[in-house]
Amino acid sequence: MDITLHPVAFVKNSREQATDDYWGDIVSEIILAEEFPEEALMGIEDYSHLEIVFYFDKADPSKTNRSSRHPRDNKNWPVTGVFAHRGKDRPNHLGLTFVELLKREGRTLFVSGLDAINGTPVLDIKPVMKGFLPREEVREPKWAGELMEHYWKKSE
Repeated sequence: MDITLHPVAFVKNSREQATDDYWGDIVSEIILAEEFPEEALMGIEDYSHLEIVFYFDKADPSKTNRSSRHPRDNKNWPVTGVFAHRGKDRPNHLGLTFVELLKREGRTLFVSGLDAINGTPVLDIKPVMKGFLPREEVREPKWAGELMEHYWKKSE
């Protein structure tokens, strides 16, 4: 089965390289694709946060992982399956991040907390609704917390 997706928007920000940490001071613009009218964003500013689905278009297809590995290739962390990671070298190269909506200006959303590089195609934009958040306590392995220690920090 083939699935064809088309970008609904594109990311504009100062980050040109996909690196693992220090996304905390990045403010991004999400600019709606020309085929969508400005009205497609009507009412979105009533939400504090959005879910952004994007495509890792700069990921090297030859590095796609379909099995398992150490997270970030760090031997101190256990080998885990590709679906227990959130990295770019995954099947279908899809990213998903919750962002804070700072403001909307016409066809442009200004957000913080988006870990996508400049020019990244956005496949979908969804409002974060409390009813869709986990209803139970979220748990994760210790290594995941260690991996995220510097992820959202401001650049040093």
